[in-house]
Amino acid sequence: MTATRQPPVRITPRDLWVGARPKTMPATWAPLVTGLAIAHSLGSIDWWRAVLTVLFLLGFVIGTNFCNDYSDGVRGTDSNRVGPVRLVGSGQVSPRQVLRVGMVCYAVMAAAGLILAATVSWWMIAVTVFCGLGGWYYTGGSKPYGYRGLGEVSVFIHHGLIFVCATAGVQLGHVPWLALAASVPAGLLCCALLVTNNLRDIETDAAAGKITLAVRLGEPRTRALYTGIVGVAFASALALAPDRPWTLLVLAALPFAVAPLRRVLSGARGTDLIAALEGTCLLIFAFGTLFAIGLAV
Repeated sequence: MTATRQPPVRITPRDLWVGARPKTMPATWAPLVTGLAIAHSLGSIDWWRAVLTVLFLLGFVIGTNFCNDYSDGVRGTDSNRVGPVRLVGSGQVSPRQVLRVGMVCYAVMAAAGLILAATVSWWMIAVTVFCGLGGWYYTGGSKPYGYRGLGEVSVFIHHGLIFVCATAGVQLGHVPWLALAASVPAGLLCCALLVTNNLRDIETDAAAGKITLAVRLGEPRTRALYTGIVGVAFASALALAPDRPWTLLVLAALPFAVAPLRRVLSGARGTDLIAALEGTCLLIFAFGTLFAIGLAV
């Protein structure tokens, strides 16, 4: 009888890189630079606060990625993945090691949040607690809301409203209306990324009992949802043009939307949708960068 291969005792730098999911980082970059651009246009940027904000956002995002890897892995959801390998589901790293990394990242987020709370405003404590609980219960706990079709709502709230408004608010001491308005396109495009991911995983998620919004809607309506989200994201950014004319720069990001839209609407499935995911990440990066420039001018 062949002995079962045990995960290595120590997690490697490569494991940390894979678990952090660097290809999805445009979904953190876009709202961050949007918030900083708003702060620049309405006041000034304190770079120490900006560094703490980056630590806060990265601690939350990377921590949530590792906790998601842990929770999905121990549930068996990632046993038959179509997309990139997951550390626990593949058996490469033990669940305890992955969870430990996630908790360390959350500790970084909490430390940055507490420093910002003490130096800027105590409302950052509420934001920190909300993010920590929201990240964990996405796939963790006995009743994860990500398994009930609420993932897109969470992404819009965290990557849109919170990331943009908190980044601007930390700099300015208050949240301006512009941050609320700008959080809409930023949050929507990040939702588009999750929609593509869940479209790819409809069959495996349904089999594992993970009832995402894509599983509920089915393929045709999920493809239509992706198209609608991308369209509304551009429209909501252009709606700011009367007050911020340079936001028209986002039109230059339209070519980046063509490839992922074509892939999604062509009926691509499974691994064929990985290119759509990558294209959506590139779209988020281009859109977020141009949008931030337009807001900062």
